[in-house]
Amino acid sequence: MRRVCGLDVHKDSIYMCILYENGSKIESVFGVLTPELDKLRDLLVSHHVCEVALESTSIYWIPIWNILSVDFSLKLVNPYFIKQLPGRKSDVKDAEWIATVLQKGLIRGSYVPDRMIQCLRQYERRNHELSKNIVHAEQRMDMILQRCNIRISNYVSCISCKGYQKVVNAIISGESNPKVLVTLIHKRTLNKHGRQVVEDSLNGFVSDTDRDILRQYRDERMQMEQHKSENKAKMQAICEAHYCEELELLQTLPGIKEESAANIIAEIGVDMKMFLTASAIVGWAGLKPRNDQSAGRIKSRKITHGNKYLRKILVEAAWSAARTKDSRFMKMYQRLLARGKSKQKALIAVARKLLVLIWNMLSKKEAFNPEYKRRIQAA
Repeated sequence: MRRVCGLDVHKDSIYMCILYENGSKIESVFGVLTPELDKLRDLLVSHHVCEVALESTSIYWIPIWNILSVDFSLKLVNPYFIKQLPGRKSDVKDAEWIATVLQKGLIRGSYVPDRMIQCLRQYERRNHELSKNIVHAEQRMDMILQRCNIRISNYVSCISCKGYQKVVNAIISGESNPKVLVTLIHKRTLNKHGRQVVEDSLNGFVSDTDRDILRQYRDERMQMEQHKSENKAKMQAICEAHYCEELELLQTLPGIKEESAANIIAEIGVDMKMFLTASAIVGWAGLKPRNDQSAGRIKSRKITHGNKYLRKILVEAAWSAARTKDSRFMKMYQRLLARGKSKQKALIAVARKLLVLIWNMLSKKEAFNPEYKRRIQAA
């Protein structure tokens, strides 16, 4: 007799329902500490449960998955796809509903990568977080300088450029003479805006408190940059040890270098069996146009929701590929612009094309061949 289990996962509790084929059920509630999870596992083993489905609630499902994955076939379920019909609702009924739809084969599991890919993903997403924090620290530094009426950010290309950072370091060190500070700015900036204008933008009043806060933000930024470098090195070591072939394959695509290749592997892994078609992985990444049509009228063609981390990596790679001279991606990008598409839509289309190629390359273990399409057309 087939037995399945549904788990409704919360921050501090887990509601369980074991369902038999004859309709009988066993319900219970467990805590989330490791001894409680061990009790849950032992109970499932004693009842000979073959399949377990659990909701992907925040990160609370991960410890449960790690303990149960050794003994059971697990399915991680998006709560959006198993919403109950309107009516009475409770946590116990949620667990029973999950078990019911699992028993009837009405749900499919979400993609859960293996342990090594999860390690890669942790480093990659930590770097994504660090990048945002670095930008925030730079913005706070500029806010302090603006308060001091130092307006150099109005003239440099960006607040992360070397000239700007040299000025910040000099001010932290106690330098306040505009004639000295202006010598740290790149000549191109001086020629573009005029030396006197740039010098005037460096003429302000900086208090000791301002210097102290600037130093704190500067040190935070430097520490975060160091952590990013450490994470990249660890990702590189993991990829070279376990995914060397895939790392090299991905780098044959225009716009994808070593770092981007490692980030892509961290998000999608190297086994494409979880994504049966290229269209499936495109939808999972949120790069597929929405099919919103009624009475023959198209209401929307916006891209769907999906993996925002992967989408960001692919859009950055697409931008690089679209600027690669004489590449098919550059021609595709320019062709879409000529048809009246916006730069953003054209870039999304190139990113989608890249992901389709990546799926095929990893599925077949073949490098990118720019001449492949031409050979087919010639034949």
